[in-house]
Amino acid sequence: MSNNDSAREPKPTDHGQGSFFGRRKGHKLRHHQADLIDHLLPHLALDLSTADASDPASLFDAPIDSLRLEIGFGGGEHLVAEALAFPGIGFIGCEPYVNGMAKILSQIEANNVTNIRLFAGDAAELLAWARPASFSRIDLIHPDPWPKRRHWKRRFVQDATIAEMSRVLKQRGEFRFVSDIDDYCAWTLMHMQRAADFAWTAERADDWRQPWPHYTMTRYGRKADREGRKASYLIFKHLES
Repeated sequence: MSNNDSAREPKPTDHGQGSFFGRRKGHKLRHHQADLIDHLLPHLALDLSTADASDPASLFDAPIDSLRLEIGFGGGEHLVAEALAFPGIGFIGCEPYVNGMAKILSQIEANNVTNIRLFAGDAAELLAWARPASFSRIDLIHPDPWPKRRHWKRRFVQDATIAEMSRVLKQRGEFRFVSDIDDYCAWTLMHMQRAADFAWTAERADDWRQPWPHYTMTRYGRKADREGRKASYLIFKHLES
């Protein structure tokens, strides 16, 4: 779950290692937001029970060159900016938080974005649905760090989810991770570097200290920077088997 919004968080249900945990609903939706949930979301929602995983292009109205996934998009700033910058790429955004879904729907409507589809559920289920080599890139930006030791199993980055990402990423595809929580960055580096089919691409300190080119800063990222928490920007390339 992205940290882009704050709300009281109910106790999550443990669905197993690698599952995507997060709050479902925060503050009350405004009238227009509720209307978008009722009327726009059904046209953009990805239903895993009926969607054809063997033909991702069929999910979109216009032809796409490749498919990307953003897990826990929060307020949707980064995902919408990427979709507008790359109209030939199809994007799937995964976010179980209703308020985050309402915010991205407002941006999609305002910018007439046509190459985003949305999944309001568990990212582990989405990865399990996808066929091998479906995605050219997977982004995880400012996820919930689950700082307490007893909750570490709820972090998205786990051996099981790394294996699933390896399965669904194309060769030379990328997993991109951003966090201002040093412990979660170290956790991610440890897990990713022991995965034989991924390689960290950083060659110098600025490769992880600075955002990659054309990165769209999220609202949470700006807040963290104002409060003196510096994010790390980690890129891992999927290697040929």
